[in-house]
Amino acid sequence: MRRAAITPCSLVEDWPRIWPFWHRIVAAGETYAWDRDTSEEAARSLWMNAAKRVYVAEDADGAVVGSAYLTPNYGGPAARIANAGFMVDPDHAGRGIGRALAEHVLTEAKVQGYRGMVFNAVVETNPAVPLWTSLGFTILATVPQAYEHPRHGLVGLYIMYKAL
Repeated sequence: MRRAAITPCSLVEDWPRIWPFWHRIVAAGETYAWDRDTSEEAARSLWMNAAKRVYVAEDADGAVVGSAYLTPNYGGPAARIANAGFMVDPDHAGRGIGRALAEHVLTEAKVQGYRGMVFNAVVETNPAVPLWTSLGFTILATVPQAYEHPRHGLVGLYIMYKAL
């Protein structure tokens, strides 16, 4: 597959193309600390609220195969530390889409004046952890046994950081 095209997201056009894999990923309960039964309306608010810049990854046929958002992690004097979320349609995993989204969002974060990026709750068994570390994120801390994983039982949540 050629590299995914990353573009700004349109709520009207893109959300219906994000929701099927968003729901599938969250309902699996393996990587996000969101309610597995999150409604579509609540999901749209979580992923696409006004504070976030949302992007989509499209394949060569124009299908949305991933999405990411960029937002301030804190407010006030700490507003230059970013947070981001990433999802890749599981049917398209392992094709470099997550890396393309991550590289795009990290570049955008720098352009927008962020000084660093923090992930507040990365499930330690998340298969994206090697991607984050390869991009320069470090694990600052582990909150032990904080996440009830459906296959692994209680696992830790990482707090990860990268200076920009």
